[in-house]
Amino acid sequence: MAGLAESGSNPDVDLLYDINGLAKAAPPWLDHLMEFVGEFGLLFALLGMLVWCWWGVRRRGGEEAAPAVAALVWAPLAAGVAVLVNVPIRGFVERRRPFLDHEGLEVLVDGKDDYSFVSDHATLCMALAVGLFLVNRRLGLVGLVLGLLGGFIRVYMGVHYPTDVVGGLALGTSVALLLSPLAMALLTPLMRAVERSPRGGWLVSARPRVSRGRVASGDARRGAAGADERDLAA
Repeated sequence: MAGLAESGSNPDVDLLYDINGLAKAAPPWLDHLMEFVGEFGLLFALLGMLVWCWWGVRRRGGEEAAPAVAALVWAPLAAGVAVLVNVPIRGFVERRRPFLDHEGLEVLVDGKDDYSFVSDHATLCMALAVGLFLVNRRLGLVGLVLGLLGGFIRVYMGVHYPTDVVGGLALGTSVALLLSPLAMALLTPLMRAVERSPRGGWLVSARPRVSRGRVASGDARRGAAGADERDLAA
């Protein structure tokens, strides 16, 4: 990977200059906007979409509420796990930031002195987006587009190579998908227990489920009350 950073005639570096060149040609206000969106905006947007999806799931309630909330809980957990997995990857590859090895880049963010491969931002965004997609296809597709946009902006900002972003997108997707069965097996029973609890049930469902036994006893009481009313009428 170090060879890629040192070479100025490979597709990775060429694409870096092409995308980052857009920042040079853009007005300052647009660069400031892209800086905010690339650093914080997209992550906040994806987290907001997760909260919005959770609110809809709990309002609908039903049998699928607990598994859906479990999947939504897994999304940020998957992002955290993916970033932890990236720690040894970064230490092994030790790829320097592109602006340290290539002149003439428009760097929109200062203080980026850690290793470049793979992109933490791309990893986080894609893990959140994939986790959201597992629950809600429409919101998930929007999230995936935002994740790809986030990767593009990291290159635009001059702080990552395109392959850093591709690696982050792949890492976030892999962790969110491959560990999902295990996560759901652990989180779904936990969410069902929360749903049944008197204090925390609202976190999973705004419409508490009624057990069959309670329904049957309720029907029996209503039937007995009806019989009593008929006896009185007679």
